[in-house]
Amino acid sequence: MAAVAVAALSGGCADDSAPSTPTTTTSNRQADVAERGASVMPFDLERTTHRFTRTDTGGVQTVVADDPRDSTQITLVQQHLSAEVERFRRGDFSDPARIHGTEMPGLATLRAHGGRITITYEAVPDGARATYATDDAGLRDALHHWFDAQVSDHGPHATR
Repeated sequence: MAAVAVAALSGGCADDSAPSTPTTTTSNRQADVAERGASVMPFDLERTTHRFTRTDTGGVQTVVADDPRDSTQITLVQQHLSAEVERFRRGDFSDPARIHGTEMPGLATLRAHGGRITITYEAVPDGARATYATDDAGLRDALHHWFDAQVSDHGPHATR
């Protein structure tokens, strides 16, 4: 499996006199997330897209192969998201924490959901979908913050 190529220089090579701009900071974060994601997600971020759609009761996370004929990526996406949904139902969000960090918006609340979020898995022709639903406004907001952080962190690999 080809890993996501990330061009990252060590901090010692950076020019500390140059001010960090929001674009540079965002680009660096996205590169870090892509690098960590390659060790957690078995599919290729360059050949797939994450979609995070907010709903009134939570949201829908869809991961699809960019080429709907790419059966390898589709299978990897389906296997991964199916396993993630099982973990998320138990409050185990350790994979997103490894990719995005433990301070990821919404993550602490999601980890403590205690079964108050209904999470369903569905295979779709070009990938997979996880649907999150809750009547708890705090959990819904946590899901929305978590979705927003995913879109920001995954950059070109994610959409709303």
